[in-house]
Amino acid sequence: MILAQYPITRKTALAALLSFGLLAGSVSPLHAAEEHPWNLHLKAEAYRDAGQSELAVPIWDSLMRRAEAEADWNTAALYAGSLNEYYDSVRNYDKAIEYYELENLFWLNDGKDWGSNDWERAYQLRTTIELYASARPDSAQLESYKPKSGKLAKFEPEYGMYVGIYSEQDEQMGNHFDRSASIYGKNHAMYLAYATYGESFPSRYVSNAKEAGGALQIAWQPLNGLDPVLDDSYLRKWARDAKTAGIPIFLRFAGEMNGDWTPWAVDPATYIEKFRTVASVMHSEAPNVAMVWSPGDVPRYNMDRYYPGDEYVDWVGVSLYTEPYSHGNPEVSMEATTPIERLDELYRLYADRKPVMLSESAVAHYTNSDGKSHTEFALMNLDRLYRVMPKKYPRLKAITYFNVDLLHKESRNDYLLRDNPDMLELYKTVITDPYMLSKVETGAKPADSIGYVDASTPFMRETEIVPFVRIPDIWIGRLDYVLNGRTIAKQTKPPYGIRLNAGEVPEGSVLELQVFNRAGDKVASKSIPVSSQVAVRIDGEQQQFEQPPIIQDGSTLAPLRAIFERLGAEVKWDAATSVATGSRNGTTVSLKIGDDTAYVNGKAVKLEVPAQLVNGYTMAPARFVGETFGGTVTWEGDFRTVQIKTK
Repeated sequence: MILAQYPITRKTALAALLSFGLLAGSVSPLHAAEEHPWNLHLKAEAYRDAGQSELAVPIWDSLMRRAEAEADWNTAALYAGSLNEYYDSVRNYDKAIEYYELENLFWLNDGKDWGSNDWERAYQLRTTIELYASARPDSAQLESYKPKSGKLAKFEPEYGMYVGIYSEQDEQMGNHFDRSASIYGKNHAMYLAYATYGESFPSRYVSNAKEAGGALQIAWQPLNGLDPVLDDSYLRKWARDAKTAGIPIFLRFAGEMNGDWTPWAVDPATYIEKFRTVASVMHSEAPNVAMVWSPGDVPRYNMDRYYPGDEYVDWVGVSLYTEPYSHGNPEVSMEATTPIERLDELYRLYADRKPVMLSESAVAHYTNSDGKSHTEFALMNLDRLYRVMPKKYPRLKAITYFNVDLLHKESRNDYLLRDNPDMLELYKTVITDPYMLSKVETGAKPADSIGYVDASTPFMRETEIVPFVRIPDIWIGRLDYVLNGRTIAKQTKPPYGIRLNAGEVPEGSVLELQVFNRAGDKVASKSIPVSSQVAVRIDGEQQQFEQPPIIQDGSTLAPLRAIFERLGAEVKWDAATSVATGSRNGTTVSLKIGDDTAYVNGKAVKLEVPAQLVNGYTMAPARFVGETFGGTVTWEGDFRTVQIKTK
């Protein structure tokens, strides 16, 4: 949970370069008219010391470019650091972002990950407004939830996200997993337990998870190092015991291996060998076990060295914490950090082929190191963790909340939900979303079949708009939602988002989100087109059509074949005459494209508007289509929905 910090200050590093004559030798010989880098550096330092850093800026930039041209990445990174610090201090965030990203790039070119903080700071300074909307996913949208291979992993939901929790150190719940619904209003899909390699299989956790109807995530820790990990009788028996458990088990073996704080933080080759040993045994002995490979989100750039390979990994996880200080140190603020960007590297590397989980995650609301409450920070980021991340990262399929107060150890952060009533209430609210799944099974999906899309995608009946907002000021004072020039909602705290009914969104509508800081100043806004489509429900069940209904001249035209077939009729199409015919129980209906007259058992029936072809589909007035075979048709204006009830 520690971000890489600079081992030395930039000023000290530059002084060292100069004292050893490295800066002078890092560039090609100067032309007579050019000033020596040493003199330029001293001139810039003098400007800085005199409080005139703006005069030093062009010199730093020139020296940075010289070093870059000579591939002297260390020197280039240090000057980029001086530039980004200056532009950050004067709130010229666009230029600051440019130089933070350059510094990170230069450090990477130099073979170091010292630019992690710079990359993150660049992310923090970007004003970001993204809007997501709930919708019934079509076939194209469903593809974003699947791996490129199209085949779901073991226990992977089709879409939606499993909610999990570690509760052992919460005195209210402990390992009584069946208390979940009474405490949180909902059962969790998985419960986290820790086990030590070399000890017996943790059967008591299995019993508790079974009783709660949930799965188990086991963090299996080789506390004595990796040497004892062998394909032997112990490992085989442990695997058979896991199979006997009879519930889905997510086995997170030797997680956070890419850091230096675990006994199994060894060379990548040894780690990979041992992970593959465990995975091979589990895959052969315990089909109910999914292997989870789970590094820490930092260090960012070394995790891929430890990846055991697709054959051995079922899920990719990550430990990812959001906290106001770096490793509990009040001197190093992390308030501008969000969980969103922390997932970026791992998601980019693996999400196209493996489902992703946050195997441990939490947001600190209190720092024991200095006795300070951080409720506003915690609420803002808990909302991002559970409401924004699953929308932004559709392959994120599980989050397990680490429900612990680290009172006397590690970061000394308090993540425990019950210690903060506002956090507990928000958590209970966000996990009620049907998108949050409480039953583990391969191919699971939300009961209401609702996923999330870009908010400019047309919706049916109603939608929930969920925003992700980040501003350099960090703290969001207020969000205003403006629909077609009229403010329809204002929010000052999470959960952020609004619901829109289709009837509220006429053609050509525009939704603007306005962002205000704590001082009440409008600091950002974003406008998007919003639109709705006509929905059709038959006996209460919403229908999905390749060609959705349309409204023309005040009449709703619906796809004739699709609805007729839902009503049990046989449909035929005569391309030569452009006539569609439907038959059911002695009733025959025919109509011709372009005619405003249809025929029911030979009797002429006047249509509100003529039938027509739209994108190759025969469309006819919805009332006629629904009533032809005895249905009752009503119109719900608030939701732009045709309701058809059959007799």
